Amino acid sequence: MKKFFLFLLLSITTVAFSQEDAWVYFNAKSNSQSYFDSPLKMLSQRALERRTNQNIAIDLKDVPIDATYISQVKSVAGITVMAKSKWMNAIHVRGTQALINSLKGFAFVDKVDFANKTLNQAGKTAKVFKQKEQGRTRKTKIDYSYGSSDNQIRMLNGDLLHKQNYTGTGKIIAIMDAGFLGVNTTQPFQRLRDNNQILGGYNFVLRDSDVYNSDSHGTSVLSTMGGYTETKLVGTAPDASYYLFITEDVRSESPVEESLWVEAAEKADSLGVDIINTSLGYFEFDNSAYNHTYNDMNGITAFISRGAEIAFSRGMIVVASAGNEGGNSNPHIGAPADAVSVLAIGAVNSSETRASFSSIGPSYDGRVKPDVMAQGVSAVLSNQYGDIVTANGTSFSGPIMAGMVASFWQAFPTKTNKEIRALIIQSADRYTAPTAQYGYGIPDFSAALKSTLSLKNLNKNYFVAYPNPTSDYISVQFPESFNKGTVGFYTILGQKVLERQVTSPVDTFSLQALSNGIYIYKIESEAFSKSGKIIKQ
Repeated sequence: MKKFFLFLLLSITTVAFSQEDAWVYFNAKSNSQSYFDSPLKMLSQRALERRTNQNIAIDLKDVPIDATYISQVKSVAGITVMAKSKWMNAIHVRGTQALINSLKGFAFVDKVDFANKTLNQAGKTAKVFKQKEQGRTRKTKIDYSYGSSDNQIRMLNGDLLHKQNYTGTGKIIAIMDAGFLGVNTTQPFQRLRDNNQILGGYNFVLRDSDVYNSDSHGTSVLSTMGGYTETKLVGTAPDASYYLFITEDVRSESPVEESLWVEAAEKADSLGVDIINTSLGYFEFDNSAYNHTYNDMNGITAFISRGAEIAFSRGMIVVASAGNEGGNSNPHIGAPADAVSVLAIGAVNSSETRASFSSIGPSYDGRVKPDVMAQGVSAVLSNQYGDIVTANGTSFSGPIMAGMVASFWQAFPTKTNKEIRALIIQSADRYTAPTAQYGYGIPDFSAALKSTLSLKNLNKNYFVAYPNPTSDYISVQFPESFNKGTVGFYTILGQKVLERQVTSPVDTFSLQALSNGIYIYKIESEAFSKSGKIIKQ
């Protein structure tokens, strides 16, 4: 049985492995210009619009891998190509160590990176947060009867967003999981089916389009966002649209699942998805030689974490469950929750106390993780039979949060993923004093909505830098007539310690590199200038 970030852990059977897994990286994309000339060959119109809205340029990462490279590798007897990534310009292969090393002889191969790090010259307990069972645009004001799911929504003040008709309309969420049994037949998903909100799906493990024939973990995950059974269960984004992707192979624990996840993220990007939700986390594998270590949880080592960061650079928000290892000897978050821009979600109970199983931070390089928290103890959801039950795990606090992200982003469709992420974190109850157990705490989506709406009504000739004091992120807002400029930070002695280019009326960036203290900020453009003091704490 597959291990997700479960409340209960299963033992791993040691197996003898005769073959190795590795990533083969290529050194070129010879066909790039034709794709730049015709971008619809690689990205949908909706994906291109998302890029345009966020001022994100198409680049070489968007260009597919040269098919001739893949075919030449496939021609090597004994080598199996398991997955591919255009973002990394790499393929995931399986074969003997000698055969894989022989691929370096191809002129187009840049390097080979074995999953077993001891084989390189220079894992995951893919814990599927398997449940432990316990038990369209609206024109009128919404007042859902949440039933048992009331607490997990009200904890985030999500009900106040819903009452203002922010229910995820117009946003698309891709779910990476193990399977979606019952989604195509049971009652809690009837509303999604009737309104054509399930846009499609793909099984990357079996390479077919049937996502309803195995495992039900994704079913429960989807129900916390899009499920609807009046007086029993209402998801956090009942009017969002969804893609269902299977990237988790329940038969084994292998690094190839990280590669399948990245491949699915690339597909989500090309389809114009706004938010990726994943309850998958990787640390240990069936072959212990492939295991990650805490040192790898730095946002730049694990293949899946690097892919998640690229996904963010394409304009999407990645919401990942932090993991259920908090009570173990290695209690830290797994990949991709360690990635810098991933919104990593821990779990609390109904009283907002951290669940003992919720994985903790910081990342190995000292960043705040998890980022924020949501209910993951006795979370209300649907199982594959359509029964409304409860379950424990960050598997469910993650999608509960992802749905709220969609509903909140609906309210501010012109804001970038970077701005939305920062606004959510800034609304959290521990924002000024984050911890390794709670991160920045529990977000207040109603407060974030109100504060952001009030900023839109500021005097048009007013500059603002907020929040102040801050522990990390700061946003600067300029008049609507603003074109572009810079924000500089100086010590009280006048030494410049940080400067950022700003290219939109609202921009957000991190002050994490600065030591705590008082700084002078100076915001300048061709037509405007303002300075003031800000406290980094």
